Amino acid sequence: MDTSDETLAQAAAMGDRDAFAVLLGRHYDRIFGLAFRLTGQRAEAEDLTQDICLALPAKLESYRRSARFTTWLYRVTVNAAHDRRRRAATRAKAGDGWGDWEIARQATMAEAAEAQDWLAAAMQSLTPELRDTVALTLGEELSQADAAEVLGVSEGTVAWRMSEVKKRLRAMARAEGML
Repeated sequence: MDTSDETLAQAAAMGDRDAFAVLLGRHYDRIFGLAFRLTGQRAEAEDLTQDICLALPAKLESYRRSARFTTWLYRVTVNAAHDRRRRAATRAKAGDGWGDWEIARQATMAEAAEAQDWLAAAMQSLTPELRDTVALTLGEELSQADAAEVLGVSEGTVAWRMSEVKKRLRAMARAEGML
């Protein structure tokens, strides 16, 4: 019988390296997959995943069994992506000033659009909140209730965000003559 994630997390929080290794083995691809959906760039997702894995032993001490381990892990990943976005925006804005930051942001968005298919480019144009919601509900196939728990919002907010995403994607497709 496999040991539950929750039991492994508790053991890992108390310093059990084998338990931590099993947890990481089970969930590394899941962390990377969500990180990729949140960032839209493979290299960025790899860096984010490594950062999360390095911080995970300390973060496990705060894991309480009030939520499933995977729900908690999704929340850790989403928070890490948000922190990374904020740090990147602050560094770019502080280092180059607003105009240079906007030019760099536009160049990055254009580069990503060229490297990815239409849907990935369309996802980049969504707000971080909408992108996070889509990554969890469609990419990770979480129910709206589970996505709401990970994001710390109501289930109704998740439903509204998904409706907003559909509306925006339709408008984009019409503007590009795809509909």
